[in-house]
Amino acid sequence: MPEGLEAEIWRSALESLVGRTITTVWIDERVADPGIAVVLPGAKVERIERTGKVIRVHTPDHALGLHFGMTGRVIVDGAAPIESLEYASDRDRPEWDRLRLHTAGAADSDTSALRVNDPRRLGHLSLDDDLDRLGIDIFRVDADLLATALVGRRAAIKTVLLDQGVVAGLGNLCADEVLWWAGVAPHRSVDELTEQQVGAIAAAITGRLPVMLASGGSTTGELDPARRHALGACPRDGAPLQRATIGGRTAVWCPQHQQ
Repeated sequence: MPEGLEAEIWRSALESLVGRTITTVWIDERVADPGIAVVLPGAKVERIERTGKVIRVHTPDHALGLHFGMTGRVIVDGAAPIESLEYASDRDRPEWDRLRLHTAGAADSDTSALRVNDPRRLGHLSLDDDLDRLGIDIFRVDADLLATALVGRRAAIKTVLLDQGVVAGLGNLCADEVLWWAGVAPHRSVDELTEQQVGAIAAAITGRLPVMLASGGSTTGELDPARRHALGACPRDGAPLQRATIGGRTAVWCPQHQQ
C-alpha cells in the first residue's frame, strides 16, 4: 500500500491544482531530488498525470514526481482523499511531511495545496524523472500487451505481476485479487501459463480494478484485509484459503479454483 488505485484517487483530487501558480515549496531533502524547491515556485500547474503508482505534477518546464512507499499519502488543500491506509498509521503528524507545496488561488493561503505525509520515508520526490522503465499501466492492459510483456519470464506469476516493469500499478493486494478472479495460482510459473490463463488475468485486471477503484481502492476486493487475516472460506467455492510467501511477498489464494 498504496497501489495504483490509490494513486489514481489522489491524481483525481490533485486536478484541482491545474491552472494554479506555485508560490512556495518545502521538501524533505532526504527523500527528494535536488532543485525541486528552487525551480517550481512561480510555475503554473498545467496537468496531473499518473503512470502506475507514480503521480506527476507538470509545469511548463518540469515534472514533479510523487513516488509512494508503503506509508505515503497525499493531502490536497487540507483534505485527505483517502483518510487512512491499510498497514499504515492513521495519524497525521507534521514531522512526517516530506513535501509542502503552496499555490496562489487556494481558498486558504496558509494551508498547503499539496502535502505528502510519510512516517517511514519510503517514498521519493523526483524532478523530471524518466518513467519509460515502467510497464503497461493497469488501465491500459489487454491480453495481447500482457502476453508480450510476459514473454521470456519464468518466475511465479505473482512475482512477475508485482514487477512494475511488467504491469505498472499492481501491488500485493490487487495482484492477489486479479489472480483470484482469473483462477490462476500465484505460484504458477509464467512459462507454464496457457494463452487462456493469460487472457483471464488480463480480463481480471481490466474488469475488476475499475470496480475496486469505484469502491475506494485496493482494500475493497473479495480478498480484502479482513479475509486475508482470517483465512476463512473462499467466497467463490468455500474451500479454505491459503497463505504463503512468494518472492518475498505474502500471497493469499484458493487452492481449489486457482490452478
